[in-house]
Amino acid sequence: MLQSQLCKEQDFQSQWYADAFMKLKAEDALLSLVNNNMTDHATAPLSRLAYRFHRKLWEWCFIYEALRQRGALQPNKRGLGFGVGTEPLTAAFASHGCQITATDLDFEVAQAQGWVATNQHAVSLQELNGEHICDPAQFAKLVTFEYADMNHITPSYDGQFDFTWSSCSFEHLGSIELGTQFIVNQMKCLRPGGVAVHTTEFNLSSNEHTIDHNLTVLFRRRDIEQMVHRLRAEGYEIDVDFSLGIGPIESHVDVPPYSHHPHLRLQLGQFVTTSIALIIHRP
Repeated sequence: MLQSQLCKEQDFQSQWYADAFMKLKAEDALLSLVNNNMTDHATAPLSRLAYRFHRKLWEWCFIYEALRQRGALQPNKRGLGFGVGTEPLTAAFASHGCQITATDLDFEVAQAQGWVATNQHAVSLQELNGEHICDPAQFAKLVTFEYADMNHITPSYDGQFDFTWSSCSFEHLGSIELGTQFIVNQMKCLRPGGVAVHTTEFNLSSNEHTIDHNLTVLFRRRDIEQMVHRLRAEGYEIDVDFSLGIGPIESHVDVPPYSHHPHLRLQLGQFVTTSIALIIHRP
């Protein structure tokens, strides 16, 4: 069973990754995301082959598989997604019969921060089933879309959901402390026995220096360890494997302007980063 961990090259060779990849139509979703935002993210339109080793694909597949393994993807289970953008997870979860509340930033706030211009913000239900992963009638029945501020989660969500998720969203809340507080706060949205799966940026270069206050912050190992301590103090369960992969592809660092092939590790400012996935249980 998957546990909290860093993105690793070896996962891309696993059966669970292959199954999730096909279910999510992940390559189509990422091609659309990056090619529609080509000037900021890539030097030229990218082909399907370019995406074999991309950390965004890993994030989506990891979230899907972690929830599937824990029995969350079943009819009538309720899921809450934060900062869903145009990712394929909402539709995939609905295709299993889950009742989904998908949330994203208010449109004007997202526009001011650049998420609308870069095709990374959802404004309608139709955008959340763009790859036709879920039957349209079933999707319309099971999915609702709401604006939500991740720094101020509405109390009406408390105790209402069997699972929560986000894909590289909580590093955009303004600071490491605000991102950490979000992770602790969103656990209240879960029913007893619920599970949360969230991914974020992980600083591979330093456990001392990082980007702490910005539109995108980088979590160090010590920040994740502090987060784990706070979660456990609240009675939640989480274990993290910080081991690094040493494969030839993940030794490559994608630098701006990003080529996206491969894109397991990338340069952000002076730091090399990758993705980390966190799986947290509410007993």
